[in-house]
Amino acid sequence: MQIAAFERHGTEAIGVVVSDGIVDLSPRLPEAATIIEVITRWSEYHSLFASAARGPADFALADVRLLAPVPRPSKILAIGLNYADHVRETGLPMPKAQIWFSKHGNGINAPFGSIEKPPVSDALDYEAELVAIIGKRCRNVPKARAKEVIFGYCVGNDVSVRDWQLRSPQWMIGKSFDSHAPIGPWITTADQFQPEGQSITASVNGELRQRSTLDQLIFDCTDQIAELSQAMTLEPGDLIFTGTPGGVGMGFQPPRYLAVGDVVRVEIEGLGAIENHVVPGSGATMIAW
Repeated sequence: MQIAAFERHGTEAIGVVVSDGIVDLSPRLPEAATIIEVITRWSEYHSLFASAARGPADFALADVRLLAPVPRPSKILAIGLNYADHVRETGLPMPKAQIWFSKHGNGINAPFGSIEKPPVSDALDYEAELVAIIGKRCRNVPKARAKEVIFGYCVGNDVSVRDWQLRSPQWMIGKSFDSHAPIGPWITTADQFQPEGQSITASVNGELRQRSTLDQLIFDCTDQIAELSQAMTLEPGDLIFTGTPGGVGMGFQPPRYLAVGDVVRVEIEGLGAIENHVVPGSGATMIAW
């Protein structure tokens, strides 16, 4: 099933997507329930959501604003250089081990939210990615059991500020600007999606830039969970950005970075699409009291 966070008339809610509509489950959930709580207590909530998925929609999707399905993950972990064609376009050697960095929660953005172009850089780039959502608290998970801890999947764009990323061997700051982790359009539960063979694409202003399939990952989702969980406890709602194929702006000669007014669309077969406009970011000082 497809679980969405949405807003209607200023009220945020959780629902199940049915065809081109959404069933609002907030009246049947505890007050202030979050999607991470739903994921954590899925054995209790599953029947409620499954029943709703068979029912009529309360609202048309066109009449709601979709929100980031996991607005406050405890961790956003992302793997670099995980498609062979992307490795080749960077000119770097094929990785022998997984290369990990963190994005930070301030980057989380709605599936159709605006991406800010920071005033400090003209090297704004896109990266189409499959995002896996952890469903169970876990540690030291063997590859053979890794699928047990995946709650579901969504579409992501690992937006990157390349000059800030590459001026340091630690990529974190160039990957963590505000608004630079749009995800969605909803969570498709793992029982409804098999990544192998599904297409992944990114286009800019309608021009296809990235195109691959999810079986081209060098290290797949189970490899990634097995690796990460040896180092840290993974929690429900943690996000794993699983890597991007070739065709990023940095890979062109000369590079083709994003500009204000551009529209980036990332789509994964079986999961849907997210689409984000690039807008100018503010350079104004903000100090809140």
